[in-house]
Amino acid sequence: MSPVSRRSEAIRPFVVMDVVARAKELEAAGRDIVRLEIGDPDFPTPEVVTRAAEDAMAAGSTHYTQSLGLPDLREAIRDHHRGHYGVSIDPEDVVVTQGTSPAMLLLFGALLDPGDEVVMPDPCYPAYPNYVAFLGGVPKLLRVRAENGFRYDADELAAAIGPRTKAVMVTSPSNPTGAVQSPEDLRSLADLAERTGVHIASDEIYHGLTFCGPEHTILEFTDRAFVLNGFSKAYAMTGWRLGYLIAPREYVRPAEKIQQNFFLAANAFVQQAGVVALTKAQGDVARMRALYDERRRYLVPALRELGLVIECEPCGAFYVFADARCWGADSLALSRRLLEEAGVACAPGIDFGAGGEGFLRFSYATSMERLEEGVRRLREWSEANTR
Repeated sequence: MSPVSRRSEAIRPFVVMDVVARAKELEAAGRDIVRLEIGDPDFPTPEVVTRAAEDAMAAGSTHYTQSLGLPDLREAIRDHHRGHYGVSIDPEDVVVTQGTSPAMLLLFGALLDPGDEVVMPDPCYPAYPNYVAFLGGVPKLLRVRAENGFRYDADELAAAIGPRTKAVMVTSPSNPTGAVQSPEDLRSLADLAERTGVHIASDEIYHGLTFCGPEHTILEFTDRAFVLNGFSKAYAMTGWRLGYLIAPREYVRPAEKIQQNFFLAANAFVQQAGVVALTKAQGDVARMRALYDERRRYLVPALRELGLVIECEPCGAFYVFADARCWGADSLALSRRLLEEAGVACAPGIDFGAGGEGFLRFSYATSMERLEEGVRRLREWSEANTR
């Protein structure tokens, strides 16, 4: 009999983290690796945010807070949604978490009983199905295709809703595809929720990093929705671990109880820094977004020139999801070859679901100089290996 639980054995590895580990091994051995595999901004956290955390620690803000989070931060989140999206939320419906990943545990823990289903896109962020399955739910993966903008097909989505379906997952901007859902798409999802009684679980962690028009939250279209968001991506605060969940009122107390037992509360001084991020760092976010867009506009055509197919041009986040079957159909084997032979780290599409096989995800959360070097190495590798 296995000494570990079946639950832990059933969790698929997050393969990109294995790529990260191997890249670090090669770097430790003296190799120069162009790191395009991970979604970790290369920018420093805005100084105004860092200074706020230092000031908070110096003032003694190093103790527990309420499990729901500091009232000042929850109110700042309310004000941000009012100013940015024109929607009204109640601070009492906000749960502050140690990053957006714990917020997923709160969301699915409050929503699901064993056997309940969550419909989610394939490809998608690898943690989604693992969270649902870990809690006894059933992830129901629905293929989304590049030729359709990585959007749900309305008929296929409607057919996937069954008596045990509790939620439909949407991520916009998307990891891994960079696709952004239009207001019409979000309205269609909201209408579906109202008709069927399911909830929409909307991961909005890449808001602040869209390049093709204004951003829209699902809360503009329905209140039958959970929103996951945080500070990691747009504010270059991945290591700070600060996120939040906005939930329908009846799920807030259940989420709070899970938080009390598993996480207690997010760090006090980090929460205070989050208030400053929302209120004083928007200029920094705009500058970072402009540089990401410059990189995006370089990398997409550069990869196409190498023969990779990008049917759905990314309009958000900092990823390009490219069909690389001209180089090989096995994305995991291909990503390993590119790392070992070309010195370029990228994420295999299979990590994001069966619908991602044959694709590679390239992150442009790195400098233009490193992107150019990565493309140069990929070109040399391609010329040597795909004649």
